[in-house]
Amino acid sequence: MAAMYTCEIMATAEVLGRVYGVLGRREGRVLHEEMKEGTDMFLIKAVLPVAESFGFADEIRKRTSGLASPQLVFSHWEVISSDPYWVPTTEEEYLHFGEKADSANQALKYTNAVRRRKGLYVEGKTVEHAEKQRTLGKNK
Repeated sequence: MAAMYTCEIMATAEVLGRVYGVLGRREGRVLHEEMKEGTDMFLIKAVLPVAESFGFADEIRKRTSGLASPQLVFSHWEVISSDPYWVPTTEEEYLHFGEKADSANQALKYTNAVRRRKGLYVEGKTVEHAEKQRTLGKNK
């Protein structure tokens, strides 16, 4: 299960595309969009996972140069439909999804984040691009 925020965003028409880009990058879904009467502002209602919301307001203000302002309110719990331990096994799945699949498994990503935060074992590389150890003392 994933906690979800209801997100209300007030934005002008010229930055609407950038708002949708930030929401899409953070696994958000737009539910409703309407134009406010008498103004050029749009009111966008969306749902956003709480785990993806850290730094959301700063990013949306930065990408839109301050022309969009979000408000987040806890809404509900949502069941994540994907299996965190799914791996393609048949040839048909390999052809359809590829070796690693096209996108990261959200359920596995959330599970690993919780495990890392609690100090539990997480399968994966700790160091990806290591170099030779550097000593800070001078050689004499």
